[in-house]
Amino acid sequence: MILTVAIMVALTIAIAAYVLAPRMADARIVYEQIPDRPTDFGYRMAWLAVRSRDTHAVLEALGLIAAEPCNWKSGIGTVYDNHLGADHVFISPPVNGWTFVVGLPLPHPVGRGFADKCMPLLHHLGRQFIEVQYFFAYPPIDIFAWARLLEGRVVRAFAITESGVVWNKGRTTKEERALGMKLFDFRGVRGRKGDAGGEIILYPTEEHVLRLAGRWSLDPTELDGTDVVAPALGYIALTPAEWRTTRLRKAG
Repeated sequence: MILTVAIMVALTIAIAAYVLAPRMADARIVYEQIPDRPTDFGYRMAWLAVRSRDTHAVLEALGLIAAEPCNWKSGIGTVYDNHLGADHVFISPPVNGWTFVVGLPLPHPVGRGFADKCMPLLHHLGRQFIEVQYFFAYPPIDIFAWARLLEGRVVRAFAITESGVVWNKGRTTKEERALGMKLFDFRGVRGRKGDAGGEIILYPTEEHVLRLAGRWSLDPTELDGTDVVAPALGYIALTPAEWRTTRLRKAG
């Protein structure tokens, strides 16, 4: 479904560009603005789930750039596009009380040597909305993350990359335990034959992240055509430069 949507959006954008280019000195992308119902997303993606029915309030809180109204099909297709997805996010209409912010340019957990842009953003949103959740699942580079803030407080935050654990805040929730997500710590057995003496970790999977999202809020892979939600428009917007990953400067 996601691949089909991406292809359709790419074709729409290409046709629009071809037709409009001779008429416009500064050709621009035209996003579809016919209200529609939710479209699935979630695989190889990062997203926020904000407990709010006010899409515009979420948009304003994020400080995004050049926001334009667009429907689900166009918005999700854009964030999965290889070119446009590099600097755009889609802010969805509310679904059962949740507004989604979808796109790989969202700040993500980083290890030592890099400035943390993700947790400050979550705290910023947590001061304005009663509940904020963050999810990131991208198997090709082994990044998996989830976080939940209630009334501005981090209840749980966990992130792991190929370099190891980046976040591990709060107690493991009952929803995580129910999904069988565990960390195996083998420290203290350095003397055993064949053991490297470090931490051995059982990585979560993309399905773990999606199923956890379904238990905390909504599984985004099960939204397609939800008939209890009226057709509506969200926004597509450019992300601010300060979200980009940056290295910390070395002292002296």
